[in-house]
Amino acid sequence: MRTLGNLLWLIPCFGWVSAIWMYLFGLLLTITVVASPVGLGLMQLGKFLFWPFGNSMTSKDAVNIEQNPAWKVYSTIVMILYFPFGLIYLIVAIAQIIALCFTLVGIPIAMVLAKSLSTYLNPVNKICVSSDVVDEINRRKAQAYLEGNA
Repeated sequence: MRTLGNLLWLIPCFGWVSAIWMYLFGLLLTITVVASPVGLGLMQLGKFLFWPFGNSMTSKDAVNIEQNPAWKVYSTIVMILYFPFGLIYLIVAIAQIIALCFTLVGIPIAMVLAKSLSTYLNPVNKICVSSDVVDEINRRKAQAYLEGNA
């Protein structure tokens, strides 16, 4: 089912255009070096948009990826500077989602865009991982919460 959803997203719905646009925009920002935290996040978003059904965007902290403290501080500064642009991307994506929900065929595409809304607003330190990884992370968090309250 995931493969069918991905094929429908890529071919008749032109999902590959969104994926290539985000990846190339991220690559351009990464080449500038100054905006590389945003560029790396947008490249991960492009990777997600190439195969959205079966993948999810999550924070690097959730996956326990170690980062240099200086990089984290720099990423936070760049994230604050990116915020107005991210807000514009977010508003456009929400408008697309609303428009897509008016058609039956557009609902799965709206789901893809809805899954990536937080990344449009803040792509810094985001990574594309399998949905199974995110499910396991959420399961472990729930288990730790239950053990803490017991």
